[in-house]
Amino acid sequence: MTVDDTGSGTAGGRVDGQDADPGEDPLALRLEQLILGAERRYTPFQAARSAGVSMELASRFWRAMGFADIGQAKALTEADVLALRRLAGLVEAGLLSEAMAVQVARSTGQTTARLAEWQIDSFLEGLTEPPEPGMTRTEVTYPLIELLLPELEEFIVYVWRRQLAAATGRVVQAADDEEMVDRRLAVCFADLVGFTRLTRRMEEEELGELVEAFETTAADLVAANGGRLVKTLGDEVLYAADDAGVAAEIALRLIETMAHDETMPELRVGMAFGTVTTRMGDVFGSTVNLASRLTSIAPRDAVLVDGAFAEELIRTGDAPASEAEAAEAAAAAEKEGEEPPVYRFALQPMWQRPVRGLGVVEPWLLTRRAGPVA
Repeated sequence: MTVDDTGSGTAGGRVDGQDADPGEDPLALRLEQLILGAERRYTPFQAARSAGVSMELASRFWRAMGFADIGQAKALTEADVLALRRLAGLVEAGLLSEAMAVQVARSTGQTTARLAEWQIDSFLEGLTEPPEPGMTRTEVTYPLIELLLPELEEFIVYVWRRQLAAATGRVVQAADDEEMVDRRLAVCFADLVGFTRLTRRMEEEELGELVEAFETTAADLVAANGGRLVKTLGDEVLYAADDAGVAAEIALRLIETMAHDETMPELRVGMAFGTVTTRMGDVFGSTVNLASRLTSIAPRDAVLVDGAFAEELIRTGDAPASEAEAAEAAAAAEKEGEEPPVYRFALQPMWQRPVRGLGVVEPWLLTRRAGPVA
């Protein structure tokens, strides 16, 4: 949203009453107007002036949302003006600082950009196959989007409200204000083994199907078992959980599920437990770095955890400190005529080794104790 000294606009040809570049596709402009629900009316300078904000702040918001500078083309609508006015109003009312408002714009832009790309690449691409010979995709795209748009919009708002309610619930249950930002979490990376070699052997479409299947399986297991999927990175997923036992269950279920699928590569998993800083839906800190390092040294189809994670499982009664302790506890319970303790997981100390940037660590191998899977 860069402006010149005069703030004057430049325009190309016109399509459907809009200022447009002569090279722009008329259908693309019609689709834009359909999706945005308004015609192009403003240059960036005019939009900022109508919203009552400085051009500098308007540019910061625009770029934070992930859009390129457009000079002084008349490409903005009433919706753009309203969005600027709302964000600036939150700052003026003292509800958000200017830096926080920019962060809101950035996080929203990044999240919705990925969603929009996925919908176009995967969803709409499949639905817009010409239904009859001789028809072009462009001939069916407009009416299809016209039908889908209101339904998708309502569904996205519904999911966002659900996610917001869940996230708010997690935050307000924090023990103190500091814990709302820097929380103690179990953090887990799950990584496909040999993915680089696969990229050289598989066709692009096959590779895409494999990645999608892996991400779908991981996302479903994480959600169903009470974790939170932080992000997917093609051959790797990152998730977090408030409870170490929940994170451990998800990790083992991931490996068990993948092992039953012959089309899937082996998996390695690394987990750590500790203080984590959360920003814009992502997680940061030494706990996250340690989980990543443990993943890189984990055996195939195995889960490595750090000492703090092992201690948390022992503290909560999800795992014994050792098999000898488990046997002693079972013997004591039998002597007293009580039910022996039931442990879900087993922990085996592994070799100590230096980890780059984190010093010497002693990983623990996490396995499921003998017995049926719940």
